[in-house]
Amino acid sequence: MIDGAKLPQLLYGTAWKEERTEGLTALALDAGFRGIDTANQRKHYFEVAVGKAVQAAITAGKLTRDELFLQTKFTFQGGQDQRLPYDPKAPIATQVRQSFDSSLEHFGTDYLDSFVLHGPNSRGALGPDDIEAWRAIEALAVAGRTRFVGVSNFTLAQLRELLKLAEVAPRFLQNRCYARTGWDREVRSLCREHGVVYQGFSLLTANRRELEHASVKRLCARSGQSTAELVFRFAVAVGMLPLTGTSSAEHMQKDLGALAFPLGPAEVEMLEKLAG
Repeated sequence: MIDGAKLPQLLYGTAWKEERTEGLTALALDAGFRGIDTANQRKHYFEVAVGKAVQAAITAGKLTRDELFLQTKFTFQGGQDQRLPYDPKAPIATQVRQSFDSSLEHFGTDYLDSFVLHGPNSRGALGPDDIEAWRAIEALAVAGRTRFVGVSNFTLAQLRELLKLAEVAPRFLQNRCYARTGWDREVRSLCREHGVVYQGFSLLTANRRELEHASVKRLCARSGQSTAELVFRFAVAVGMLPLTGTSSAEHMQKDLGALAFPLGPAEVEMLEKLAG
């Protein structure tokens, strides 16, 4: 729960799927996913195709809009290719609104559940463009056009800075999550302190070596769970909202089902200290 709203325990991530995007998003919805993560960034996402799958599922009566958690992102021009969802000559705040309106059109909805800044425009301290974009995102929240706002690919220092200047609190932080940093331990700690839900992506692909550890294999054998199922269950246990981007219908079902199996404190501690 966050601000009285129930969140899904697992998000389906739609990055890097290209022509398979619509079919895989439909497959995920049929499997039971009710949280969808995408971005209005054609370079790595195909948001139009995600929207087609969502609209088709709603039209077919498979689910209602209220049952879905739809999250997308505004991406600065530096992270885009030539297929921009906004006028590159417009002020940043206008670009944010144009990208947002384009996303609503793709989904066939009049609101989003979460609208996220897809990474700062600067590597160090937040710059004027970052702040302008954030103020525009805040304005969308104040206007009731998105239920929650958040950021992605932020460092610990950048998140600290944002939390100080934010007028509308970010409710989500989405980062690539590495076991070697204690699964982004310091960032997760700051998130907990400020009521920010940590969304972890690349939990499997970013940690292939660590997940080959003998202790992980023993736990998999003992629990009867795959590595993927174990990692997603662990993520939920430590307070994350994990993402999976699997293209397998079988794995979709298993990933969702894994969230219920028991994982003891000692096992959680072992996994949390796996490499960091």
